Amino acid sequence: MAAIKVQVEKRTGLGKNKVDKLRQKDIIPGVVYSKGEENKNIQIDKGSFEKVYKTAGTSTLIDLDLEGKVEPVLIKEVQMHPFKNQYLHVDFQKLNMNETVKLTIPIVLTGREYIQAQPSILMQQLDEIEIECLPQDIPETIEVDVSGIDFNTPIHVSDLDIFNDENITVLREADELVANLVSPAEEEEEEELEEEAIDAEEVPVVGEEEEESEE
Repeated sequence: MAAIKVQVEKRTGLGKNKVDKLRQKDIIPGVVYSKGEENKNIQIDKGSFEKVYKTAGTSTLIDLDLEGKVEPVLIKEVQMHPFKNQYLHVDFQKLNMNETVKLTIPIVLTGREYIQAQPSILMQQLDEIEIECLPQDIPETIEVDVSGIDFNTPIHVSDLDIFNDENITVLREADELVANLVSPAEEEEEEELEEEAIDAEEVPVVGEEEEESEE
């Protein structure tokens, strides 16, 4: 059983008009899908969903209670209104506890305030990572202590705790950079080079305008 549980109801009202009426009542339409099974149309109270979504995100196992039947799921996709603070639809993925699942887990850097090399700027190059594992082995987050980082010891994927976990397959290269430390001067130099590259792209090439006018 997962630590987080949410109750949903079966949804019989389909079509735009009916789902619009649900949203007006602060009820979110959704679906539960699973490989080899028929999709289940559901609805969930907005307040209940917000509480679960804030805690679980899209990487934490949830027990979904539908008419008394509890199933392990992940929140797979959440559709939001383009400018209103409104949930339009939510997709839950039912999991088979005996089959591996691929998902993306956030990387959280801790210990920033204890970095000794100063002045410096901590650059997080990778803020999430894709993994594959059984549902019961899904980590909620991947925390990396950066308190000991310096200019010569960047953090790579191979330095993450999950990289050596035999129950988890990391779907990234071992030498991929997660975080590194740069001096303020290096950061300013990189920004200047980026600005110069953008300016160069905007400068018209001699002859292009003439060719366009001839066409």
